[in-house]
Amino acid sequence: MSRQIASDRTITDWPALVDGLNRFLRLRTTPIGMKMFELVAEMEAVPRIRRPSAIHTTDQIVGQACRNGWTVGITAEDLVGAQCSTVIGLHPRNDKWLSGEHMAGVWFETVEDSSRHQHQMDVVDYGRYEAMAVSPLANGRLDPPDIALIYATPAQMIIFINGLQWTGFNKLNWSCVGESACADSWGRALRTGEPSLSIPCFAERRYGGVMEDELLMAIPPGFLPKVIDGLDHLSRNGLRYPIAPYGVNNDARAGMGVSYGS
Repeated sequence: MSRQIASDRTITDWPALVDGLNRFLRLRTTPIGMKMFELVAEMEAVPRIRRPSAIHTTDQIVGQACRNGWTVGITAEDLVGAQCSTVIGLHPRNDKWLSGEHMAGVWFETVEDSSRHQHQMDVVDYGRYEAMAVSPLANGRLDPPDIALIYATPAQMIIFINGLQWTGFNKLNWSCVGESACADSWGRALRTGEPSLSIPCFAERRYGGVMEDELLMAIPPGFLPKVIDGLDHLSRNGLRYPIAPYGVNNDARAGMGVSYGS
């Protein structure tokens, strides 16, 4: 997908942005931001930031922001292992990590399958960053975050995507590596600057509190004013969430005539 559809507008009112998303999508999970920091001191200077007192997965850190409403900052030392820290560029994508040997016989039948999985994950380049922080978008503490993370049901997510595509249409393409799906969402979005949808994996649901009916959109925040503007136009056309069921046995012509011009 081309980056040209991103909004160039500077976001100055983060609460209004989140209100717009909630007005059109009725999100039940707090939209959050994620930001990478070149220096630990820069992360620690974020207002009211919490530092972990235990070892966590990145999924748990993200969950603390979107489920608890916390602002949390981490370094690689706060994470349980290299699988988490490599995705956000805090650990090298070295030969041991790429071998996939730690996943063979658990997630994949062979070491070769595991290694292919590791090689195809989208990760942030190692060496630039020392820390990462997450925080609810509405509080503006990461102004601006590198990406926003938005959890939504499939019905909410397709309306969100329709809003994104209202102007400057581009076909959206996603990836799916299965386990370690954070590489498909925040890993890919941080690496490419493109909207990145994922089906959250076992670890995200077990450790991060992701609900079984939730998808995750990782998206640079500059896209969000464009999404909300698109949602507004779609809503005026009667295309809004929640999507009212038409009925499987009804004559479809009246409804189709309104939505599709048939």
